[in-house]
Amino acid sequence: MTASEALIHYKGRDVSEKLFRTDKTFIGSKSMRVQSAQSLSEKIFVEFIALIVRNRIYNLLKEMMLRLETRPNYMTVPAALRELEKIEMVRRNNGQYRLDHAVTKKQKTILCSFGLSDIDVKSIAMDIGKQLSGSPTSIDETATKEDEDDGEDTFNIID
Repeated sequence: MTASEALIHYKGRDVSEKLFRTDKTFIGSKSMRVQSAQSLSEKIFVEFIALIVRNRIYNLLKEMMLRLETRPNYMTVPAALRELEKIEMVRRNNGQYRLDHAVTKKQKTILCSFGLSDIDVKSIAMDIGKQLSGSPTSIDETATKEDEDDGEDTFNIID
């Protein structure tokens, strides 16, 4: 591990610890907003998992920023999530669900840091649209074809 990698790792950990500490302080001031100790424990557990996910997003965005020539301001976790929230599906007059807008350049950059592309988003959106409209999805069609081939339940593991 190089010094710059160690610094990036430390900063990501530091942010997560500060966020968790802030919530623990808020909870410690007798403002739990839950009915039982079990609910409080579950709330803290969910927050802990969310911070793990947030830290992974932070690290992936940071790695992408190091590869980019410029330092875009949309590569922070809150800004990236706000940008990705703009990807939405709408129901058209014919009852079909489709992406409302094309994937923007900013969104493509963010998706690239997660190992996704706009083609992946379009494919997933098409599958979701088919599920919502009641049509079989490409996943369902693949499973049906495999079941018809040999009559046995087989599972393919893809690395």
